[in-house]
Amino acid sequence: MSELDKIEAAAALVYGHMRPTAEYCWPLLCERAGTEVWVKHENHTPIGAFKVRGGLVFMDDLKRLRPDVAGVIAATRGNHGQSIAYAARAHGLKAVVVVPHGNSVEKNRAMRALGAELIEHGQDFNAAHDYARQRASRDDLYMVPSFDPLLARGVATYSLEFLRAAPELDVVYVPIGLGSGIAGMIMARDALNSRTEVVGVVAERAAAYALSFEAGRPIATNSADTMADGVAVRIPDPTALEIIRRGAERIVTVSEDEIKAAMCAYYTDTHNLAEGAGAAPLAALLKEKDKLTGKRAGVILSGGNVDASMFRAVLAGAQ
Repeated sequence: MSELDKIEAAAALVYGHMRPTAEYCWPLLCERAGTEVWVKHENHTPIGAFKVRGGLVFMDDLKRLRPDVAGVIAATRGNHGQSIAYAARAHGLKAVVVVPHGNSVEKNRAMRALGAELIEHGQDFNAAHDYARQRASRDDLYMVPSFDPLLARGVATYSLEFLRAAPELDVVYVPIGLGSGIAGMIMARDALNSRTEVVGVVAERAAAYALSFEAGRPIATNSADTMADGVAVRIPDPTALEIIRRGAERIVTVSEDEIKAAMCAYYTDTHNLAEGAGAAPLAALLKEKDKLTGKRAGVILSGGNVDASMFRAVLAGAQ
């Protein structure tokens, strides 16, 4: 089976739970960027983020290969956890999700509403991840990784939709958390034999993937203190990094102020909510706008799950 066939099969699974998301070319956003910009609206999935696609594909495979599994556990800053909770509930499985202290209040509420048992542990994602592995062993739960080829294949379905539905893109900007979104984009781009350049985006305060891309090997950072929790990663996944280094054109770093400005731009120009990670690709595009004149660009609005209090502060800061 070709890679395209595999992504198509993943799409068939995903569409049992949701419809393809929209892609729009917003006039005010194009005016702001000085070029044609297409937005892939992954903020309009059943969990408000792209991750749900990967969870559904991963859980379907797990249930077929391990029909005896009773429950799963995952570490997250929010969207991966919602994905696992949503997919576990759809397959009749218990879900335990571990988040760091200080995690998004509204993402935590959403995971509980999806039926997950929520545990707060540690000060960042990696501490939560280590604890989740301990609990998996102790409680006989299946540990769902935050990056896996099946997760990447599942989320590649949004890229397949985007690259087929939008006009031929010269470049597409994709946020990098642990890497499933950009890996899926590279997989879909290559499966379609598209010539679209793929550009990764990270926060300056969580630059592990940018540093690793440049060095050619995984480089961890001591902190990932960014308001864009979806990209707040200190330790790159080696498999994801290999895919990114092979298929991405470059990685752009964006500041906290640039992310906040992009969140405001989405609201004023499209009336869509974008969380920090979801706004990061637009921040990178606007940072590189001088390079894009006359080109057709795409951005992934990967999620809109931002706490109301944070969004109010972002809007107030722009006034």
